[in-house]
Amino acid sequence: MKQQVNLSQSQQLSLTPQLRQSLHLLQLSALELEAEVAQAIENNPLLDWLEGGELGTSDSRDTLEPDEDGDVGGDTREAEAAHEDGEANNLGDVEWKLDEGDVIGQWTPGNDDGDEDPRLNRAAQESLQEHLRWQLHLSPLDARAQAIGVALIDAIDDDGYLRDSLDAIAEALRPDIEAGNDEITAVLAQVQRFDPPGVGARDLGECLSLQLRMLPPSRERDFALALCGPQLERLPKLGIDGAARLLGCNSEDATAAITLLRSLDPKPGAAMASLEQDTYVIPDAVIWRDRGVWNVALTGNSVPRIGIHEGYVRMIRRASRDDASYLRGQLQEARWLLKGIRARGETLLNVVRCLAREQSGFLEFGEQALRPLTLRELSVKLGLHESTISRAIARKHVRTPRGTLPLRAFFASGIDTGAGGEASSGAIQSMLRQLIAAEDPRKPLSDAALADKLKQSGVPVARRTIAKYRDLLRIPPSNERVRMN
Repeated sequence: MKQQVNLSQSQQLSLTPQLRQSLHLLQLSALELEAEVAQAIENNPLLDWLEGGELGTSDSRDTLEPDEDGDVGGDTREAEAAHEDGEANNLGDVEWKLDEGDVIGQWTPGNDDGDEDPRLNRAAQESLQEHLRWQLHLSPLDARAQAIGVALIDAIDDDGYLRDSLDAIAEALRPDIEAGNDEITAVLAQVQRFDPPGVGARDLGECLSLQLRMLPPSRERDFALALCGPQLERLPKLGIDGAARLLGCNSEDATAAITLLRSLDPKPGAAMASLEQDTYVIPDAVIWRDRGVWNVALTGNSVPRIGIHEGYVRMIRRASRDDASYLRGQLQEARWLLKGIRARGETLLNVVRCLAREQSGFLEFGEQALRPLTLRELSVKLGLHESTISRAIARKHVRTPRGTLPLRAFFASGIDTGAGGEASSGAIQSMLRQLIAAEDPRKPLSDAALADKLKQSGVPVARRTIAKYRDLLRIPPSNERVRMN
């Protein structure tokens, strides 16, 4: 065998700590973000809360604005100079340039016409299975694959793992569907792409692998994937040196790979299960109408009022070498956090703004005016990846004139009406609910009769689709809806 040296060029996106942090912050809800920021302030002496009354005064805390390259702040001397010049800003009043009709900055309770009512912040509880079924309903799978997907989702436990075997899933589908393991595995691969990342895995290694494959390619990601095999259980005993020998790399690469593994969630469904107990939520954004124009803004909880403590920044010049090195590291972490929160706010605001525009009919007239909208369509409009959109809407709520709604409520798959248009599944469910509410309780409408009525309204829907939507609405069949009084 002849040895030779080849030179080639390739492009890959390195998963930097800033990018990893930005992705993490984006998928947090308002309450989770507040807890994350509180923990960061506790661990980082350079971070501190900003009081509203101190804005514009000689505050000893400050934030660093992004420079032309998009980075937050320059070197230490530039930061010190900015502080000495008295430039005062705070992350709580960050402004983004938006289109006409949008609100700049954040929302306060006085921005709408109604009084604050805690009941407006009541949100329907959503289980992990409901969250997955919603995503399944939006996926481009046919009816057979959707039925297999429902069986798989029903078998996923609260931690997000598929504990049943494929044979057990196949048995649960009989006699309606005869599906082999290959077909079930193909649908499972689709479910494993849903939010939260790692859901539908059959063991810890697969769970971590699913999360890693959703990240941009990088050297540390490839090494981390290599550790997700059978050797994962032996990793604590192997240590850094043992992992390096196993991977055939140096200790630095092994350390980076293990650090990345530790940053992943071994129980992706647990966070969703814990939220089921929450009856009230804090909205991440608000949509309201003023003089015929729909306005959008983030709430204060989505833009925490935090800044960098000026006193510690000035201390860097006078500190010893070790202390100065520590403070510079903390300063860089603080900058990354502020930049990540800004990026989260911009992305979330753009997503909510686009949803308000696309679903203005829904906001004004209700579910019957909800038009078909998918993650892919929104990703094209915003120029963002579908996974970014999925993270942005995950566990997020928006306050609207129709109550506090999860952002997922603005999405719906479409059904061809046969007249050159589409009706969303949400609109059809709303029509179905109204037809059942108006039926004669002594002679309730069958699924076939409901399908005929919708067809007469210009929305041809199959009887089996009516049955599926009726189950989603938790409405019993006609024989159980009979009331004689």
